[in-house]
Amino acid sequence: MKKVRKAVIPAAGMGTRFLPATKAMAKEMMPVVDTPSIQFVVEEAIKSGIEEILIVTGKGKNAIEDHFDANFELEANLRGKGKDSLLKIAESTTVPSIHYVRQAYPKGLGDAILQAAPFVGNEPFVVLLGDDIMPSPKPLTKQLMDIYESHGKGIVATIRIPKESSNRFGVIDLDEKLADNLYSINHFVEKPAPEEAPSNLGIIGRYLLTPEIFEILKNQNPDDGNEVQLTDALETLNQISPLIAYEHTGKRYDVGDKYGMLIANIEFGLEHKDTSEKMKTYMSDLAKKLKDE
Repeated sequence: MKKVRKAVIPAAGMGTRFLPATKAMAKEMMPVVDTPSIQFVVEEAIKSGIEEILIVTGKGKNAIEDHFDANFELEANLRGKGKDSLLKIAESTTVPSIHYVRQAYPKGLGDAILQAAPFVGNEPFVVLLGDDIMPSPKPLTKQLMDIYESHGKGIVATIRIPKESSNRFGVIDLDEKLADNLYSINHFVEKPAPEEAPSNLGIIGRYLLTPEIFEILKNQNPDDGNEVQLTDALETLNQISPLIAYEHTGKRYDVGDKYGMLIANIEFGLEHKDTSEKMKTYMSDLAKKLKDE
């Protein structure tokens, strides 16, 4: 069984839910306090032991490449002014093990992952979606890698969702419980109506997949919106090479949603060394004000 060494991070979406901010900037560069959301995802991959990362980009995403590249002028300026702590921060975001490929047309998540086929080759790999930030002492990606080592199967990360939210998720039709938080899968259902959802386990943005997925994606018909859906490809893959659903019970921030991004900024701001005390005072005063209204 081959070691999981590579990660794919799709970042080609147009970010229309965050217009007008994303008219001229990459959604993935929107900050949570002072850190672009995509940096959390890259750091998760690195902390999990991933050796090579491919980011699938699109038009208007050059800032992502610049962010993870060295900035000699900035570093020289900070070094010359003796701002060593800021220099350390700037240097820490230089990640030479990141590769890039462009998705020419916005044809969906499945098509974006298909662009990674030459990079991945004949190896298992992880997919990390930038909309999900999931801080954990043991990164979720590493948890999936450990499950793969013990079970030898592809894994889809899930969380328990409110039934009324099922039309926003791919939902798992469970087969049987294999171990704590691990389930075999009958079917994948893409965004079912609440009354039609087969369970309350919704798919979130972490996958560990085997390279068979690429041939499936290559031959898969697009949906009515001319997008290749990953969930449909997982359904096919599961019939050929059964997958496992892993129930994640830790924290999840959906920064692909306005409300989720606001929550992330508030909660990370309450913990950040530069903003924590002021945020706590502000939130306490705001809570009192709202209570009195």
